Amino acid sequence: MRKKILGIIAARYSSTRFPGKPLADINGKPMIQHVYERAMKAKSLCGVLIATDDERIFNAAKNFGAEAVMTDSDLPNGTSRCEQAAKFYNENVDAVINIQGDEPLLDPLMIDEVADLLKDSYCATLCSELKEDFENPNIVKVVMSQENFALYFSRSPIPYKRNKNNIKIFQHIGIYGYSLEFLEKYVKLPPAPLSETESLEQLKILENGYKIKIKETGSKIKSLGVDTPEDLEKVREFIKNAAV
Repeated sequence: MRKKILGIIAARYSSTRFPGKPLADINGKPMIQHVYERAMKAKSLCGVLIATDDERIFNAAKNFGAEAVMTDSDLPNGTSRCEQAAKFYNENVDAVINIQGDEPLLDPLMIDEVADLLKDSYCATLCSELKEDFENPNIVKVVMSQENFALYFSRSPIPYKRNKNNIKIFQHIGIYGYSLEFLEKYVKLPPAPLSETESLEQLKILENGYKIKIKETGSKIKSLGVDTPEDLEKVREFIKNAAV
């Protein structure tokens, strides 16, 4: 039976590097609206929900016609926000796809790719080949097994190329799929030292002995996540000059 999958965009106002980021204007629309409109084009979702802890984001979402819920402000990360939001949704679902609220160039194909991985896995994500900017700590790198399970994620360049072979280096794309059962289990997992050291919540899954299915996306749209005001300017220019 086909799984019923809910897309959840977790968005908070507070940010160390870029406060108010979800409401940043991109060519006449707040960034969160760009993400929402792209997510709504995915074929695999039964609905899209914005989960936030801030009334400004909640009201903005309502203004452009999105379904939104208020979640607790003290939740540790976006995944926990998604788990709580799923409980507020008015329909029962089998799985959740956590969509990052700072990916205004999101390709709906990526959502459908994660949904496809969830057919036979409880946790899934995506990656793409990284050809430059290997040292940038804001770009998370990932290595995977031959069975397409994630082995490790890092802000450092991995793998280290001691031998000059042609192995690809992959950038993690921050979109996650979870079965609802595993999502409820995930939020109860204890803190994990590697996860806290790298400040990467997905490492907690690996450190606790669970697997993350991963595949290289087929999307041709360049991923331009917004971590800083400088990133925002790049996205504005990209959207202004390209039909995406």
